[in-house]
Amino acid sequence: MRSLLFVPGDSERKLEKALLTSADVLILDLEDSVAPGRKEAARRTTADFLSVNSNGPTLFYVRVNALSTGLMDGDLAAVMPARPAGIMLPKAEGGQDVTQLSVKLRVHEAESGIEDGVTAILPIITETAKAVFSAGTYAQASKRLSGLTWGAEDLSAEIGARTARDDDGRYTGVFALARATTLLSASAADVPAVDTVFPNFRDETGFARECLEAERDGFTAKMAIHPAQVPVINAAFTPSEEAVAQASRIVAAFEEAGETGVASVDGEMVDRPHLLRAERILERARLAGRG
Repeated sequence: MRSLLFVPGDSERKLEKALLTSADVLILDLEDSVAPGRKEAARRTTADFLSVNSNGPTLFYVRVNALSTGLMDGDLAAVMPARPAGIMLPKAEGGQDVTQLSVKLRVHEAESGIEDGVTAILPIITETAKAVFSAGTYAQASKRLSGLTWGAEDLSAEIGARTARDDDGRYTGVFALARATTLLSASAADVPAVDTVFPNFRDETGFARECLEAERDGFTAKMAIHPAQVPVINAAFTPSEEAVAQASRIVAAFEEAGETGVASVDGEMVDRPHLLRAERILERARLAGRG
């Protein structure tokens, strides 16, 4: 997955419009974009939408309300019979939260006749101060883990920061730390790192720059809040033809070299870390339809 587009779960119009985008994943939101008085309506609308569209090519995740709210069980009861591909867990504060959600999902899968373990979990791991310090605990939390992502807005509210970015649009120190922590935690858990949203969807230049920098740093996907952001994300996180060709040459060189730690590509020596990066590029290209 490269692009994950948030869609309010209580808006039939926006849900139908989102189907026309090229987003790899639609995140049907029952949390922040839904007012407290609309939660039950959002559950019904989301479940109905999933029931009609779940057999299509798009993956559907549902962002439920956090464990601490007391609303999650109702969310899961409403949407799990409609078989979402995954559940986004907001305000996760460690691997134990993923484990707890996994237990809940196993019960709902059994009750709905869904194969055990197929519903993925994508936690948001930096929305509280405690969560940042617990980011290294996800590696063994659950085989359902499909990635790790992060958020700045809730964290800024918790710590009292007026903004997460400086005058140049760059993250200030605390939020740069949360971003880097997510990258490292995803690597430790051997799952994709998904970059957070870019709220100012009218700043096309800044958004494109942030996508390119995220891909450079090791993220393999990014979340979107507006359909117009999706093509930019897909372009940034799809390996270029040049990158695929170079990666293919590296893999071929190691296959030809046999049992060795180094190989020669285009007159330069490459080693095992180069091979690992090349294999990841080729896998990403394959998933994007370019391999």
